[in-house]
Amino acid sequence: MRILLVDDQDTMIRIIKNLLSDIGYTDVTTAFNGQKACEILSKETIELVISDWNMPNMTGLDLLKHVRSDPKLANTPFIMVTAEAEKDNIVAAIQADVDQYIVKPFKQDDLENKITLALKKRGKA
Repeated sequence: MRILLVDDQDTMIRIIKNLLSDIGYTDVTTAFNGQKACEILSKETIELVISDWNMPNMTGLDLLKHVRSDPKLANTPFIMVTAEAEKDNIVAAIQADVDQYIVKPFKQDDLENKITLALKKRGKA
C-alpha cells in the first residue's frame, strides 16, 4: 500500500515512518506541507494519507478539504495526526470527512488500529 505522510517536522516524519515500517507499511512518500502533498497526489497513486494538522503554507485540514473535493481523490482514506485535541478541531475534521483522528503522542498499536479503521470505512480493507 502506498502511503503519503505529511508533516512539517523531520522528527515526526521519522517516528511515524518507523512505526509504519514496524507495522509492515514500507511504501511511504513524504511531504513537508499540504501544498507539496497536493502536488504528489496529483501525480501519483496514493492509497492512504496521514497528515499533521499544523503546517505552513497549507494546513492538514485544508489538505483534507482538497482531497475530499477532488473526485479522483475523494475516497482516499485520510488520517489526521495532531497535537490538537480541542473539541472544535476534532469537530472541524469530522465535518471535513476525516476518516480517523490521532492525538500525539500515540503508540504503534493506536496507529495500526486507526489505519485499519480508515481503510474499512472507505471499503479498502
